[in-house]
Amino acid sequence: MRFQDYLQTYQPLVFQTFKNALESGRISHAYLLSGEKGVPLLETATYLAKSLLCDHPNPLACDECLSCKRISHHTYTDFILLDGKEGQIKKGDVQEIVGDFSKTPLEAKGIMIYIINLVENMNVQAINSLLKFLEEPPANTYAFLTTENETKVLPTILSRCEKLRMLLIPKDIIKKEAIENGVKEEDAELLVHFFNNADILKEKSMDEGYLILKDLWLRTLDALSKDSATAIFVFESGILPALNEAKKKSSSSFVNMQNYLDLLALAFKDALSKQEKQSVSLTSYIQKITILANTLPHLGSSLAEILKIRSILNTNINSSLALMHLFLYITEENL
Repeated sequence: MRFQDYLQTYQPLVFQTFKNALESGRISHAYLLSGEKGVPLLETATYLAKSLLCDHPNPLACDECLSCKRISHHTYTDFILLDGKEGQIKKGDVQEIVGDFSKTPLEAKGIMIYIINLVENMNVQAINSLLKFLEEPPANTYAFLTTENETKVLPTILSRCEKLRMLLIPKDIIKKEAIENGVKEEDAELLVHFFNNADILKEKSMDEGYLILKDLWLRTLDALSKDSATAIFVFESGILPALNEAKKKSSSSFVNMQNYLDLLALAFKDALSKQEKQSVSLTSYIQKITILANTLPHLGSSLAEILKIRSILNTNINSSLALMHLFLYITEENL
């Protein structure tokens, strides 16, 4: 499915609002796209940016011309992306945009665009720098900001942006469409919790980083079925070093501690549901979920600890020590 078709079908308000802006020439200097986790916020922001620079828009980006492809490959000189998913956005990152965009555009179209993905992951100094830039943007400069939690975005930023709210498509629809497109059911069951778009889900199912993380997740579930000493040894000597190594070497953005903990939380939620004789979402992994439910008596407190560690990973903590603490907590609670 073309991205324009996705917007027209599943995000009609976003599609119509931006289409009208393009056709009338009344384009806001800053947009804030908001939606729950899994909604393709960055992909949508990038596509809307392409629509301002596309060589053959109809009415939005064709996604095939040279300008569109250069944006996809981050080789378009007057386009900058700051991705809060990769870590905290700092003052220096924003100042790079301010410095570059205070100069004359280098591309022939004379339009400069920046995207800040997950603005809630900016520190205070970065926010202050951004506010000044949003207040007095240079001519022909456009911003696309995204957030998964609008309540964490300062009112002063909200007031300077036109808001576009993206809808979450039911997971069963995305999963069904992905499986029909050739994605294995076992992968669709996991990835539907991360991506709310079947085409993106299919792409990620073949992603090296996802496959590495899935393997480490399965190894973790197997380790937790052992006795405490064995489980700790396997995690400390095998799983954790492999996770750190993958983070360093893999070019995939999917390999990170947050996604690892999200996968772990999914398994624990299902195991808790199994203990309470309720339905589970990861039916392809029912054997491992059942073993987890039968092995770990204190799943509720362990799940709470997983979510707690997950919530503080973006702060200045040693993520390896945090994960080791978590694994020790789980084994001491249960094994």
